[in-house]
Amino acid sequence: SCLGIVDPKTKEVWMIDATPDFPQQLNELTQNGKYRLRGIFLTHAHIGHYTGLIHLGREVMGAKEIPVYVMPRLKHFIESNGPWNQLISLKQIILNPLEDHGIVKLNDNLSVTPFTVPHRDEYSETVGFQVSGLTSKLIFIPDIDKWDKWDKNIREIIKDNDYILIDGTFFGQGEIPNRNMAEIPHPSIEESMDYFSVLSDEDKSKVHFIHLNHTNPALDSNTAQHKTVINSGFNISFMGQRFPL
Repeated sequence: SCLGIVDPKTKEVWMIDATPDFPQQLNELTQNGKYRLRGIFLTHAHIGHYTGLIHLGREVMGAKEIPVYVMPRLKHFIESNGPWNQLISLKQIILNPLEDHGIVKLNDNLSVTPFTVPHRDEYSETVGFQVSGLTSKLIFIPDIDKWDKWDKNIREIIKDNDYILIDGTFFGQGEIPNRNMAEIPHPSIEESMDYFSVLSDEDKSKVHFIHLNHTNPALDSNTAQHKTVINSGFNISFMGQRFPL
């Protein structure tokens, strides 16, 4: 999953996470170069979230000094491992350190705030982001182990923000045959809907499930699982969806 941040007044854009589909996502976000990429924020060092940086290298885009915002362990990981550190030595990216709950002001209209979440942190810490505009606030959490492992109350966070884009990797247990799903923990959509069942209808409508695995039946709008999510008052995000801030 990838989130774009767009300021139509200044024609500036930022990306949260650099996925393997980075070229297509960048072209769509910048409208084929009409908008300027001003930076990339990374959540963590799992394959689907940072490896798109490779497209900034000299074999592809040959980018120049693109700001990449990272937490301390992720900064060390990129600096210490190739081919990522070549992007630094060739000044194709500039690493900008993030701090837990440290606000990054993008311009007069937008800011981004990282916050740590529990996840499989083999190579880096994992963060979600709050994106704040002039009128609304959005939460982006593509990966987390379980809601009850977090020292924050996700239900209160939902109440305090306007859009909640959260981990919907799997619909339920047993979704991947011959795999121990405990090794790849995520709150299933079924678990999350149950956890959020005490919320008001208004707060439920803020929740958008993202980061759906290809095995997740809720990806298909014709399935019973997809309809269950919608009928329960929640949402499943789709490519190109927009959230005004």
